[in-house]
Amino acid sequence: MTSFTRTLAAGLLLSTSTIAAAQNAPILLPGAPGAEPRVLTAEEATALSDTSYSPADVAFMQGMIVHHRQAVDMAELVPDRTNNDAVTKIAARILDTQADEISFMTDWLNDRDEPIAMAGMMAMSDMQGHAHHAGHGGMHRMQGMATPAQMAALTAANGTEFDRQFLTLMIEHHKGALKMVEDLTDAPGSAYDPVMFEFTNDVVKDQTDEIDRMNAILAGLSSDPRATLAAGFRDAGEAISGLRLVTAMPKPAGFFDPANPAQLQPEKPKKDEEEGKGVVERTDSADAGDEEEKPQFGERGSLLSFANTDMAFSGDLMVAGSYHGFNIYRLAADGVPALVSSVVCPGGQGDVSVVGDLLVMSVQDSRARKDCGLEGVTGKVSDERFRGIRIFDIADASRPRQVGQVQTCRGSHTHSIVSADEDRIVLYNSGTSYVRDNEELAGCFDTAGDETALFSIDVIEIPVADPASARLVDSPRVFADAATGDIAALWRGGDHGRNPDGSPTQETNSTNHCHDITVFPAKNIAAGACSGNGIVMDISDPMKPVRVTDVTDKGFAYWHSATFNNDGTKVLFTDEWGGGGRPRCQAGDPMTWGANAIYDLEGSSLQFRSTYKLPAPQGDKENCVAHNGSIIPVPGRDIFVQAWYQGGISVIDFTDSANPVEIAYFDRGPVDEDQLVTGGYWSAYWYNGRIYGTEITRGLDVFALEPSEFLTAEEIAAAEAAQYEGGVFNPQTQTQVTWPDDIAAAAIASRKGG
Repeated sequence: MTSFTRTLAAGLLLSTSTIAAAQNAPILLPGAPGAEPRVLTAEEATALSDTSYSPADVAFMQGMIVHHRQAVDMAELVPDRTNNDAVTKIAARILDTQADEISFMTDWLNDRDEPIAMAGMMAMSDMQGHAHHAGHGGMHRMQGMATPAQMAALTAANGTEFDRQFLTLMIEHHKGALKMVEDLTDAPGSAYDPVMFEFTNDVVKDQTDEIDRMNAILAGLSSDPRATLAAGFRDAGEAISGLRLVTAMPKPAGFFDPANPAQLQPEKPKKDEEEGKGVVERTDSADAGDEEEKPQFGERGSLLSFANTDMAFSGDLMVAGSYHGFNIYRLAADGVPALVSSVVCPGGQGDVSVVGDLLVMSVQDSRARKDCGLEGVTGKVSDERFRGIRIFDIADASRPRQVGQVQTCRGSHTHSIVSADEDRIVLYNSGTSYVRDNEELAGCFDTAGDETALFSIDVIEIPVADPASARLVDSPRVFADAATGDIAALWRGGDHGRNPDGSPTQETNSTNHCHDITVFPAKNIAAGACSGNGIVMDISDPMKPVRVTDVTDKGFAYWHSATFNNDGTKVLFTDEWGGGGRPRCQAGDPMTWGANAIYDLEGSSLQFRSTYKLPAPQGDKENCVAHNGSIIPVPGRDIFVQAWYQGGISVIDFTDSANPVEIAYFDRGPVDEDQLVTGGYWSAYWYNGRIYGTEITRGLDVFALEPSEFLTAEEIAAAEAAQYEGGVFNPQTQTQVTWPDDIAAAAIASRKGG
């Protein structure tokens, strides 16, 4: 409720008080069961809804005083342990602002005759590191506080090491304060006191700004060249190791807005500008002082209608999907793509696969039309809307034709080619969006009953000779409990409680769909990244997948994708924390959130081994989190190339699944220095000796591996000589590769010799 609506409500109570006093009907308070009702006066009745302050407000103030005191203790360590000007300024601000706020909170409690310390509150030394519950709305009062061991380590540190520890602990400390405010405002009847309401808003703004400053300073302490790259659409700074950039190609005509190719949002006029003066000039943030007003931008999201998405390969053809349709390229001998045709077919997502002369495309947005029209679709129910699987004939790659469609209840976010022969194609479809209305597509319900379109995947069959007759043949309940039949037997959503050290766990989505299902037909297995769980399925009968095991993770927000190693003995799952549009690789972000989780697959059991997250800190204008990648086929090793949106491309060796190591990377600076634009790499895949990356905003990049201390020339040659069955690469269909014996032997020998 806003302050305006609170004032309005108070006014209405006053204006109706005379009416209440004049009425003859009694006002009753029923009491406990069996008790006689008590008659109240109008004044007594309205006093029950007094919103001046609540027990949760008191607990918040008491807890926040202790919280602030630790921040002051940490800041007081700074002058004797570092001469870093940026860190000393941060500490000075903390000493100034938090001391004032402690005084304010103490006065607030005293003015209301409330104790400064909560009854039964532990001593400061005992409370540090514990998520102590206030008892009012379950609020975790001490979130983000450093443990005694962390405080001791900070006290003992000096110089740059002190700076790192101080900033890391203080970022977490400030995040804890923000969570305390969030918990307070979630508690019924809290933060209604106007003074309290204004104070909590100030805490959120001030500490959010401080977190941004500290993340930037902490990133600057990193020796990784990716940490501080300059921003720019076409002229961003670049950092590369172990790779060679073969070519960087812009988007083709028709697949970007010529007036706004970087998809920037408009800047808002400053509040003090006179009406009609228009948009203000942007300032150079590099020259701006700490207190200079930041530019403000429109509230709309990034224009994803032109976003590049996923890729598929067949022979010398490459298809790059887009929210706007897809582009077909022919690959030259050195792997450089040449555009063959562009197909405009708006509908969002645009993930693609190729089987023979057929191209399959995922469509999920409500604006998509059956006829690929540009005008979109209006209304909740429409005969023109299309959400599901499109099928194109690309026998003539210069003139693709749409030849089939399969409508599905939740559209198609991704799909997986499970089996294909000369007669039929079988694929699994994953829809992640809303369930469409039964009036638009019969049989679609989002109710909790057995008929719901939730808690299932789709099995679709495409006759090769007649793709127009493609159909959905089943929607197996892969999340069900085999014993009880409960279709929602996996993670129900929410956080996972607390870690042993008192730190918070991740808020994880409910498992009612899979985002990606990676099938490995040669092994008759599939790995599903299914929102709240990772699962493994037996696909011996492609039409009847059966879940054989499942796992969850306290640090995962949204299980996004899965990749097997070439032997099918390991699974690497990714977590899309923040949905892909948030800066989740900042220096102060947890290294176990928005990361990869690596499991050994032992029989029908997944055994957790480690996590891996991009080691280079990114800025607050770079959306960054784990995303799509593939195996680089080096004999005897498990190597994975991965997209991290604006975190760039990272190549990791997870041969030792408990100790993954980065061996190569490429990164650009943010698209813009002033605003967060959704961009960076959607996917990074190895195909025929090159790494291809679809850059959401900028275009398409091609890389080659370079010999290094981590990778020999013979190993790179073996990867380039790897043989894929059918010469096809589809994103969620894993093919077991083989190598010529002599080349594989030379690669293994070169590594041992090194």
